[in-house]
Order: sequence, then structure tokens, then C-alpha cells
Amino acid sequence: MPRDPHVDAYIGKQADFAQPILHHIRALMHAASPDMGEAIKWSMPFFTYKGQNLANMAAFKGHAAFGFWHDKVARDDASGDAMGQFGKLTTLTDLPRDDQIAALIHKAMALIDAGDKPRTGPKAPRPPLPVHPALQAALDANPAASAVWAAFPPGKVRDYCEWINEAKTDATRDKRIAQAVEWIADGKARNWKYDKR
Repeated sequence: MPRDPHVDAYIGKQADFAQPILHHIRALMHAASPDMGEAIKWSMPFFTYKGQNLANMAAFKGHAAFGFWHDKVARDDASGDAMGQFGKLTTLTDLPRDDQIAALIHKAMALIDAGDKPRTGPKAPRPPLPVHPALQAALDANPAASAVWAAFPPGKVRDYCEWINEAKTDATRDKRIAQAVEWIADGKARNWKYDKR
């Protein structure tokens, strides 16, 4: 199947570190089957097989991500620190060997061939992360932010908690907290810049 020029454009707009990763994943997907399709869905490249979602990839500010659509295509050592099953990808060496990825691609195609549908029910909720005491104090001191925070769904709370809790220094944490409280008071999610407008 022909490659989608929208995917070319998506890859071309990504950071220098991400482009080789995305090109490599794309090549592996197409090497697996002449029936591999492409599309942009939810603002990221998807690979389709027989009209069904097979896998997707994306690039972010500091990492790329790749994963299979079917919940039965997973790795025993799958990472939970990024979208997909391969964790945060910053170089080609972060990916498994090509033959391992090819085996997963063929497994995903076999599931589609067999008519096996991916899980459609909701995922089990992830346990809440602790709110850093400094973030909680800053929210308590800002009634507008506190009200928005109380109404946020768990995913938005988790995004902010991860960002604050991952800070490596007190100075970075304090800067992030100040920024977070400002955004929260405005009703913005942590990754509001990437939300569709």
C-alpha cells in the first residue's frame, strides 16, 4: 500500500532525535506486510492492517513512543512510563531487536486475521499518585487553582503529580509548582499546549 504523505509530514516536523526512530519503526511495519496501511489518527501516525488499527507511534518533546493497538500484543518487560509498550524512546538502541519487533507485528496481524478484537472495556484505574506537599500548599494558597484542582479528573491530577514528583532538584520542583498553579487556576491540563483547539 502507498505510504501516506501526512505521515511523512508528521515525521518531518519532529525533533532530530525522533526522526530516525520513527523512520525505523515505519520501515519495520511495512517490511512485515504489503497490506500495511497508514493514517493519521488522534494527531499521530497509525499503522493499519485489513482496515484495523495495528500499531501507532508518536514523538514528544523529549521522547518517542510506539505501541500495538491490541491488548494481547505485549511484552513481558513492557514499560509503563510512556504511551505504548516500549517506554520512552530517545535513540534507536531503546527499541528491541528488529526480529523481536517483527514477531510482535506478525502476532498482531495474526490476531486481526483470526478476528480477535482488542479489549474494548475501560482499563482498570491506576492508583493515584501522592500530591507533593509543596504542591498541595501552593494549591491551598490559591483558591481558584484549588477549586479547579478539586474538579480535575484523575488523569489530569496524575499528569501534574508525575511532573512535580519527577523534578530532580528543589529549584526545578518549585519552578514547576509555580507554573502548575498558574495553569491549573486557568483550568489548563498539564499538557494543554498539545490539546486540540
